[in-house]
Amino acid sequence: MNNRIGTLLLIGLLACAGCSEPVSTVKPGFITVSGTGFFLDGKPYRFAGANLWYGAWLGQESPAGNRDRLIRELDLLSANGMTNLRILASAEAASHQKSVKPVFQPAAGVFNDSLAIGLDFLLSEMGKRNMKAVLYLTNYWEWSGGMAVYNEWTGAGHMPDPSLGDWRGFMNFSAGFYSNPQAQQLYRATIDRLVGRVNSITGLPYKDDPVIMAWQLANEPRPGTDQDGSVNVPSYVKWIDETARYIKTLDPNHLVSTGSEGTVGSILREDVFLDAHDSPAIDYATLHLWAKNWGWYKKDSMETTFPRTRERAADYINSHIAMARKLNKPLVLEEFGLGRDGELTGLGTPVTYRDQYFYFIFNLIEDSLETGSPLAGTNIWAWGGVASATRPDAIWKPGDPFVGDPPQEPQGLNSVFAGDESTLQLILNHSKRLESFPRQR
Repeated sequence: MNNRIGTLLLIGLLACAGCSEPVSTVKPGFITVSGTGFFLDGKPYRFAGANLWYGAWLGQESPAGNRDRLIRELDLLSANGMTNLRILASAEAASHQKSVKPVFQPAAGVFNDSLAIGLDFLLSEMGKRNMKAVLYLTNYWEWSGGMAVYNEWTGAGHMPDPSLGDWRGFMNFSAGFYSNPQAQQLYRATIDRLVGRVNSITGLPYKDDPVIMAWQLANEPRPGTDQDGSVNVPSYVKWIDETARYIKTLDPNHLVSTGSEGTVGSILREDVFLDAHDSPAIDYATLHLWAKNWGWYKKDSMETTFPRTRERAADYINSHIAMARKLNKPLVLEEFGLGRDGELTGLGTPVTYRDQYFYFIFNLIEDSLETGSPLAGTNIWAWGGVASATRPDAIWKPGDPFVGDPPQEPQGLNSVFAGDESTLQLILNHSKRLESFPRQR
């Protein structure tokens, strides 16, 4: 009898070795990874979501925040199938004008309690709606301060202002962060404070909060410009690995990701992307897709450039699916967007090409899942919701409502508003389709 039980147990263990679901016991409600799949409570987790980077700003108490609007936005997002939100969890005071204000950190080591409480409120409300959050911890770009400000604070010089045209100078200055130990020390202090925070509303430590899906190292970290970035690749890859491992020592419960755009953010080299995501402390790969910014799509020739845009988008997505398979990790398309027709920014203006673009991308991803694709989630850029741009020139000023586009861009440029019914229906259909797929292959 004992031998028979032992044999049956062995057979059961061998069978489980081939299962898709993770075998280890995890806390209920936390997202886990097994192979190229995400799992939630033992079941495959796939999602449609949005970028709501400004959620903590809305979550502040009045008059700084707008909690009534935040609650309304979360209800709208949930009703339209967007249950995973990518959120900015830190911002540093920049010296140039086109950056968000207020910030989490107005000076080195000085923190804004109002925004921290705003993030608490956001997470508490997301929990009521069974939503998940990806929190990114700094920014390669200038609009929320980010790496360049950490460099300034530690004596590396003055940040070139990209709004004046010096993009190359800015990008290389920001990339100096990876080899600046003093700047990284300040960044880690921010990580310590955030990962170690206890939510003032729920009383739950962040590291024990299942609303959080992942900590993300940065928004769109890059080694620098395509021309100059090769020299920074070793320090860039090292920073990713060491920082991800550090976060895991503070919080073993949550996933960690890079926030990378993909090969476009890896000086156009697949080996750099693969090396950056090869760390065992990086749980999944990411990509972003910006057809206009990358020169594929032209607002003045939408009809003629759109077919090429679809082809290049498909090639870009498929190449990253292939790399995620090599890495044996899940993949998320966590930023993609397209302007309204003619890049008009007002409510109610046509979204003909955006809708076609979203439909094409959603279908491509859904079709890829039929063959076991690792691409398991999408986050549109960006949710504008019930807000609208308030200025004729669409330039953001402190105190203006947030509509999804960051402060350095025209407000409403890539925003998906609550009145964009055709777009919202596409997203809802996509969300339902993702949920309908069978268990992970």
